[in-house]
Amino acid sequence: MASNPERNDARKGLRGGRNKRPHGHFSRRPEPVADDWIWGWHAVEAALANPLRGPAELILATPERIRQIEARFGRQAVMQQADNQQIAQRLPQGSVHQGVAVRGAVLEPADLADFEPKRGAVLLMLDSVTDPQNVGAMLRSAAAFGAVGMVLQDRHAPRFTGALAKAAAGAVDKVPVARVVNLSRALDELTAAGWRAVGLAGEAERTLGDVLDGTPTVLVMGSEGEGLRRLVAEHCDELAKIPMPGGFESLNVSAAAAVALYEASRPRTA
Repeated sequence: MASNPERNDARKGLRGGRNKRPHGHFSRRPEPVADDWIWGWHAVEAALANPLRGPAELILATPERIRQIEARFGRQAVMQQADNQQIAQRLPQGSVHQGVAVRGAVLEPADLADFEPKRGAVLLMLDSVTDPQNVGAMLRSAAAFGAVGMVLQDRHAPRFTGALAKAAAGAVDKVPVARVVNLSRALDELTAAGWRAVGLAGEAERTLGDVLDGTPTVLVMGSEGEGLRRLVAEHCDELAKIPMPGGFESLNVSAAAAVALYEASRPRTA
């Protein structure tokens, strides 16, 4: 709810006819929190730079962020000036927006056929990993280690907005993501196209370093609690584990993905 000084300022503006602002007038009435916002400077900057996204419906930004956006992308017709509190009113509680948020710039998913099975190429597939922070962190690792894409099951994956996009720090717009109905069928399709599926499982006999051979590889990661589901594991060509000589046999799934992606990114001879 707006504070009394804000309401008084608004009334003065109406009486004096001085309520015009550059980049449009921001309504002071709080609106319902929506789940299709992207916030945080790196996430918004990457979204605006991505030609594969649709046009933004609204950009809210502080004066400093407006100057940064215009210097990089030119004047934006849908941009409105707002202070930090006004931006926060449109986002989930506790969102660290860094003075900028964008709504409505829709990113279309990739197709499995978009991923070319070149030697050394790595795809990351997530089986029932639903926490936005984890998925965002895994996208960052995928971008850092040069993965060509990510595959998710549509009904068991979070939307690529909000906290996920913030955690990914722009990687949502760097790593192509395909959403599929059935992971097992997707693995069959990828295998037929020339990919080799390696599932990460703590009970596997061989280590990931022993299994990887430089061929185009799909790294399949399961959820922290359940791991890979049985049918998904059965559609993998190999199961492998991350060796943990320290004796502590549990890693956060995003940390495990970072280790696996690093190992898969290492050059290997045929």
